[in-house]
Parts: sequence; C-alpha cells; structure tokens
Amino acid sequence: MNTQFDMTFIRSKKPCYNPAIYLPEGWKGNVKDILRHRDIPASDKLWVVLRKDLLNDKTLRLFAVACARRALTRIPNPDPRSIIACDVAESFANGIATRKELALAAEYAAYAADYVTKHVEHAAYAAAYAADYAADYAADAATYAERAAAGAGYDAADYAAAAAERRWQVNHLITMLEV
Repeated sequence: MNTQFDMTFIRSKKPCYNPAIYLPEGWKGNVKDILRHRDIPASDKLWVVLRKDLLNDKTLRLFAVACARRALTRIPNPDPRSIIACDVAESFANGIATRKELALAAEYAAYAADYVTKHVEHAAYAAAYAADYAADYAADAATYAERAAAGAGYDAADYAAAAAERRWQVNHLITMLEV
C-alpha cells in the first residue's frame, strides 16, 4: 500500500483532466499522499487510488463493503438480504467466507434490489455488486459502491451532500490504511 507512483502512472489511467492542475510535473508519492492532498477534489482522489495496482484486494473489498453499508444506512428498513450480502463480503475479504458463499449472498442481495425503488436499488445493488464481484474485480466493486454511497442520500441538485459523502469516503479510506 506504500506503492510509489508518479504523474506518468496517473496519466496512463486517462483522467478527464490534467493532473498537473493539482500536482507538479515531477511529483511522486503514494496513496496516502494523494488522499491527504489538500487541493485535489475528493472524487478525483478516489478515482486515482481505487485501483488494484495501488491497493490490495482486501482493502478494496472492505472499502466497498463500508461504502455499501453506509449507503444502506440512508434507507429506512433496508432489505436484510443486502445487509447479509455485506456481512458475507466482509467475511470473504477477511478470509472467513468462501467464494461460493460470496456468490450466494450476492445472488440473494440481487433479489432484494428487485423489490425496492430505483433510488434505493443503487444501495442494494452496491451491496450485491461488492459481494459478487469483489473476488475478481475488487477495484471495480469499490468504485461502484463508493459511487452508490455518494449518491444514495441526496437529490441530483444536492451536490453538497455528495461532496460530504466523498470526503467521508476519503477519510474512511485513510483510516483503513493507517490500521
């Protein structure tokens, strides 16, 4: 997790902005350096660091679960199947649950998404996605759950809530990396 990377690495991921806006051309650093940088927007920080080549699968899976759980807190009476999917995904990340249990929990949570409104579906689906694909696509799961959590509690016009959620996500990831 202390993997050093530079502007070439960031540019190789094809950002939709010029990273030199935030970092000097010769910059080198690690995930924590990006996450703690004061001038980089939280969404860009997460975009840069939520990658398998920078964070290990366990960290990405646990971050996906944390974001999915946070999204579920925005829902009155979330479907228990989504909560179970988060529990199993967390157990899998910690080496306790099997891939088969993970797949079953994800399937179980996916059914929950069929019974909720479109707004709530994102959170339930994030839990299912985190559980189902975390084994092979941990970075994608983390990114999807992070986006779902950011969008789970606000109207499209309420960008301040989304920004606050992204700041929470950055701070949570920093906390995870310091343990």
